[in-house]
Amino acid sequence: MNKPYIIGIAGGSGSGKTFFLNRFLDHFTADEVCLISQDDYYIPVAHNMTAEENKLYNFDLPATVDHQHFEEDVNKLLNQQVIYKKEYTFNNPSVIPKTLEIKPAPILIVEGLFILHFRGIAELMDMKIFIDSDEDIALQRRLKRDLIERGYSNDDVLYKWINHVVPAYKEFLLPYKNECHQVIVNNGHTAEDILKITEQISKELREKVLN
Repeated sequence: MNKPYIIGIAGGSGSGKTFFLNRFLDHFTADEVCLISQDDYYIPVAHNMTAEENKLYNFDLPATVDHQHFEEDVNKLLNQQVIYKKEYTFNNPSVIPKTLEIKPAPILIVEGLFILHFRGIAELMDMKIFIDSDEDIALQRRLKRDLIERGYSNDDVLYKWINHVVPAYKEFLLPYKNECHQVIVNNGHTAEDILKITEQISKELREKVLN
């Protein structure tokens, strides 16, 4: 097998990165594409924290990610090695983490908030995609997700948004927006636009990489 074609998908919190990613993956089989996510490389710290400590702890910094291990695993996939990684459960004690088996494939997707900031990883990418959205829309998505899925209070979400999320986005992600091959604005409340874009990109990739 030739060297995998690496696609980096980055976007701020609430940009709709996960939805885009899932629709993109719909166009491929498991043998054609593999996914490695920055989220699974967060350094586990929250299991010993009180609720107040969790609120104040800034998870939106590159230092909270074991980026060395992350980069090593990306390179293993490039070298046709299978990797095994315990999934990150976002500090939810009711979720038992699964062991992920990630097999190399012709297309390798690397996704996460800081993947462009980690230059050793960014320089490996053949295509960089930036998912963007207006700040007020992103905040509403974050509120909905964190209130329902992660059990945070409204005040906790807003505290993290103002003090952690937005400053980190501006410092560690936004500066790399202009180096991306595609910037996709995702402000819509319907899936139609994203479906069209993922279909177009996947068609081009199928012709370029898989044929």
